[in-house]
Formats: sequence, C-alpha cells, structure tokens
Amino acid sequence: MTTEPDIKKGLAGVVVDYTAISKVNPETNSLLYRGYPVQELAATQPFEAVAYLLWHGELPDEVQLAQLRTLERSYRHLPADVRAVIDRVPIDAHPMDEVRTAASLIGARDLAGMGSVLDASGSAEENLARSIRLFAVLPAIVAYGQRRRRGLDPIEPRDDLDYAANFLWMTFGDVPEDVVVDAFNRSMILYAEHSFNASTFTARVIASTLSDLYSAVVGAIGALKGPLHGGANEAVLHIFDEIGDASNVVPWLDEALAHKRKIMGFGHRVYKRGDSRVPTMKAALDTLVEHYGRQEVAELYDKLESEFVSRKGIYPNLDYPSGPAYNLMGFDTPTFTPLFVAARVTGWTAHIMEQLASNALIRPLSAYNGPDERHVEGYVPDEAMAAVAARAEEAAD
Repeated sequence: MTTEPDIKKGLAGVVVDYTAISKVNPETNSLLYRGYPVQELAATQPFEAVAYLLWHGELPDEVQLAQLRTLERSYRHLPADVRAVIDRVPIDAHPMDEVRTAASLIGARDLAGMGSVLDASGSAEENLARSIRLFAVLPAIVAYGQRRRRGLDPIEPRDDLDYAANFLWMTFGDVPEDVVVDAFNRSMILYAEHSFNASTFTARVIASTLSDLYSAVVGAIGALKGPLHGGANEAVLHIFDEIGDASNVVPWLDEALAHKRKIMGFGHRVYKRGDSRVPTMKAALDTLVEHYGRQEVAELYDKLESEFVSRKGIYPNLDYPSGPAYNLMGFDTPTFTPLFVAARVTGWTAHIMEQLASNALIRPLSAYNGPDERHVEGYVPDEAMAAVAARAEEAAD
C-alpha cells in the first residue's frame, strides 16, 4: 500500500535551509536583519550601512562605511553599451524588462573571457565585488529608464551625494528636501531583505547549481516582476487611481469584493498580525503628505485600510504605503518595482553568497499524477534499450 505524499503547495510551511541574514521574530512581530529590527535600521542608518550589514553580518564602523561608499561611488556610472542596450528595449515595454536586460549585459561584460562555466560561481571575494557593482549601478539603470520614457536625457551621478540622494538626483535632476531623501532611504532599507521570499529563493536555486551571481540576480528580477510579489506596489497605485477619492472607497470595495477581486497591498504569507514594516513606511508617507500638502492621499489610504481590515481582517503589507509614497516623490508607477530591485539586490546577493558558502543543489521532488506508463504503437526497442529493460526486470525480481 502506497502512502499519499504530503504536498505543500507553494512550499507553504516548508523549511528548506538555515539563514543568518534575516527572520521575523514571532514574539515582537519584527523583521530582523542580522538581529537588528528593521525599523531601528531605517530610523538610524544610511542604506549603504544596511547593505554592508547584510553582506558582512555587522554594521560598519566609520572607516568601513567610508570605504564602501568610495567603492560604490566609483561604480555608479552607466556604461555606454548598457545604455545602448536599454535604448533597444521597446519604449512601451515594462521597465522591469530594461532592468533584467541591463543586469544580464553587466554580468556578461564582467564575466567575459571566462574559460568554463565551471568557474562561474566565483570566490567569496569576487562575488562581494560583483554585489557592490550591481548595487552601485542599478540606480543609474532605474533612473535612466524613467527619464527615457519621459523623453529626457540621462543625468550623470554625483560623487558628493550619498546613495539615496544620488538616486533621486539621477532621476529628477535635483536633490529634494531632506524629508524626501529620508523617506526614500527608509523605503530602500525596508525593501532590502525578507528571508526566503519568491525572488530570493529563485536566486538561491540558481546559485545552488553553481551558476554565476549575475544569472541568479537576473532570475530573481524575473520572479520579482510578478504581481503577487514585487508588482504589488504598482497595483496599489492603480487601485488608488480607480477609487479616486476617499468618498468612493465604500462603493468601490463593495463591488470589488462582490466580484471576489484580489485587493493588492493587503495580506502576507509570513505576517498574520500585520506587516512589521508598515508603521515605519506609513510614518514616512505621512511626512510626505504633509510636505507636499496632499492630505487627500492620506484620507484615501486610511479609508481603504479601515474598510478592508474591518471587513476581511487582513492587514496592509509594505506595498500599501510604499506605492503612494513613491508617487508623491515623483516616480512613475511602472518604476515602483524597479525601485524594489535596487533595494532587494542587497538581500539577493547576501543570500547568493550564503548559499555558495554551504551549498547543496536545490532539487525538490514532485508527486506524479499523470497517465500510467504507456508505449508508442509499433515501437520496437533496439538491442541496447532491450538490454536495459531486461536488467530492470531482473532487478525488480
């Protein structure tokens, strides 16, 4: 008698490996990066320091942070050939296609001349250097993507600005007030890492084959593009645009729930008592609302949240406050998920390096539920195949 396999659709509840990079503390419902609550990091640290923490396990001292900043600023420039390839992506393609294509070319340039795929995975030192290069150039890729869709020329990076301020400079051509830079820096930290989410697990699967770090990141970008993962922050803005005003929330939600529509920006596979990152990002959104004098955004946000929570008991996730925050900053809605890439590349690369440090090929099993064995009519096995079949029968006996 055969035992039915215990299928875990979506790998829900399956623990596949250890990680020292992040966890959700069930006692406090806080997301921890290397043990630090993310809300504390977002309130006190520049994004470069959090990237260092994810890669190295500890926050940097002043010298280490200065060294990372010097290195990161040396890699900010968008190479001409990468820009040329982005220009060949159709202007009406999704920006994630630009990011994925650019990351692939950057990897091909960096690995050119490699004699064998057996050398692809690289040493720990090589992969850290690759991680920093991607971290540094992704803002230029994302910023140029938005500018070219607006018919604007690219803006060169500035080496006198930190990561967050320079990102905004390359996108908009000026450095906004500190309240905006701070809100953007916080959002990058909150999006940087979240354990074995779909894109991170994709990156680890690819890394486990001993492929190169760039291929793993490109795979992760593909996973993040999906609306059930990174694309959710875009969907939140589309919902806000549909509703239009807080006074329309109730009839809109009545119709959406009647049609069993999935309301993006709410719910999370890990958090059952609310996403611990939301209060920090909501506070940042509130400062932007006040700064730009856009109280109607907060009214719509609060009304939809209160109505949905009261009816369904499902709380917002990080995408819910980040979408309107990015909109207030001036980012186009299709740019939201590329912003997620620029942040999450730090977590992805930390996980890739962790995977390679104690690697095992990730190769799960499946339970087959197709037709029983059958044969093509008229097929006659050759001698070699007949011998294999005979040996199999002997072994079965």
